[in-house]
Amino acid sequence: MHRISVDFSSPVGPVKPMHSVNNGPSSSRGLGNLETYRDAGFPFARTHDAAFCPTYGGQHTVDVINIFPDFSRDENDPASYDFDLTDEYMESILAAGTKVFYRLGNKIEHESKRYGSLPPADYEKWARVCEHIIRHMNEGWANGHAYGIEYWEIWNEPDLHPQCWDALDEEFYPLFDIAARHLKKCFPHLKIGGPAVTSVHSEHFLDGFFRYLTRDPKDPAPLDFFSFHRYAREPADYGKDARLARALCDRYGYTGTELILNEWNYVRNWTPKEEILYSYRTICAPKGAAFVAGAMIEAQKSPLDHFMYYDARLDTKWNGLFDYFSKDPLPPYWSMIGFRDLYRLGTEVRSAADNEELHVLAAKDGAGKNAAILVSRYRDGESLDGRGPEDLAEDVRIDWTGFSSGGGVEVAYRILDAEHALETVSEEVFTGERGAHVLRVRPYTVMLVTLKKAE
Repeated sequence: MHRISVDFSSPVGPVKPMHSVNNGPSSSRGLGNLETYRDAGFPFARTHDAAFCPTYGGQHTVDVINIFPDFSRDENDPASYDFDLTDEYMESILAAGTKVFYRLGNKIEHESKRYGSLPPADYEKWARVCEHIIRHMNEGWANGHAYGIEYWEIWNEPDLHPQCWDALDEEFYPLFDIAARHLKKCFPHLKIGGPAVTSVHSEHFLDGFFRYLTRDPKDPAPLDFFSFHRYAREPADYGKDARLARALCDRYGYTGTELILNEWNYVRNWTPKEEILYSYRTICAPKGAAFVAGAMIEAQKSPLDHFMYYDARLDTKWNGLFDYFSKDPLPPYWSMIGFRDLYRLGTEVRSAADNEELHVLAAKDGAGKNAAILVSRYRDGESLDGRGPEDLAEDVRIDWTGFSSGGGVEVAYRILDAEHALETVSEEVFTGERGAHVLRVRPYTVMLVTLKKAE
């Protein structure tokens, strides 16, 4: 028997926004996913690769070359810009109660000819174009809005050649430096950062990047947040990468810079074909749900400030949250719901597990009336749903202390697995400040335990 232990009397800190995503809700001929998207309470939606999605506006959306399609035109003239479909897309995200995390730059380009991944002809002008995009979104410029978008990310994966940056690493560094300095001067109250590298292990690129930004120790470029990506097969990898990112930023003097891992999902291996196909199947399966829950838990316990799943776009195989045809939730969606409940409670408390397959997070509200425990049993095995030729189920005992009420504590146990979509399987009432319950669970099971003080 394995054991989970939770102490609700030992606060750790705030539950962070680890259940954010890339991209917003969609609609197609009246059939969309706005309601289920809103219910998940995603804190932020990053706008990268939105231009692939026709229901957002496709090639007329988000990317700098889509909004400012003719670089020879006057960047100070509102007539040079096409904001219409991007505005509609921003409205749809905000209508879901989600904040926009805006990526300045371009979608990935897999085609033989590059467009947005080519370096801009004039870096200073490109920075001024980005300035006007921000003024349109936040300050009403060019018949604009007051969206209050706080996070502005410069580029995406400039270390991925040529799909995202069709030039040398050394040609990207000055673009970021010029844009970051210009935008921070124009908008000191906003958070300007990036560059959304493919990996914190991209050592050659990152060493050059940080050396360039800090070439004058008395005047380093601003970097409000450092963003990077990781596709993995083990949830613990996210905590490891976050600690590497913290050490990297600190080494170059960016001790106050936020850490944002804003592309992640399950990938067993990128090659051969069988491995990536297995990964795509996993993303939508109960195994994917357990991975998602475990990854968010490990991210919460790491130095990360934000964690953004790729992708909530309906037209991609990377979307493990919504079915493409029905728009109905897929198993990983319910992992997001489980984390949402802890995020809304607000305060993480001390928790631990005695087995590496178990990932646990617990939280309580400020009034001490409600609490919850989220547990994922995950391992990178062969089966997608925990079933196999032998009985893989094991007993997991969940012990908690430090949550008491004279009227008793109502406890409900919910399960997400091959047969349950985070459904209640057991309920009981405890009269003291301790409780324990044993659940028999297979691999790729997510458990959500909710505690409520009886009235």
